[in-house]
Amino acid sequence: MDHFATQIVFILILIVVGFVAGTFAERRHLARLEERERGNGQFLVTQLKSFPAFAKNELAPQMVVGEVVVASDYFKSFLAKMRGIFGGEVRSFHSLLSRARREATQRLVEQSRELGYNAICNLRIETADVGGSTSSKKGAAMVAVIASATAYHYQLPSS
Repeated sequence: MDHFATQIVFILILIVVGFVAGTFAERRHLARLEERERGNGQFLVTQLKSFPAFAKNELAPQMVVGEVVVASDYFKSFLAKMRGIFGGEVRSFHSLLSRARREATQRLVEQSRELGYNAICNLRIETADVGGSTSSKKGAAMVAVIASATAYHYQLPSS
């Protein structure tokens, strides 16, 4: 085999390894997120600006903030660079952004629970591309998500 063919085979092997490792890491993170979300199932999360079913108690409402940075794997970054050449939507980053939003929200819920609250309202999520655009040569893309909300204690109205 000549030198060029060896390089192509080596690149293809790296792409396959990147795909397998990235898929494994993403599935593991999604499984942990689903488990945490199930564990926080009775926690009220809304985007309403007010406190629905607010229960007056010793805990005053409090602002909570959660942040997370999630990086793309090299395979998705490779696909995004290919998409950048030909144009179009980079769908491989949708799951990246979704995971980051879910992770930041779970961090808010867990922080609020530790403080003794059982609900958050006025949930706001901000995102930023911290790894550079897909056309840059900086490596893997990363997204930063900052979520903020007001934690409070609610009580369901009695029937």
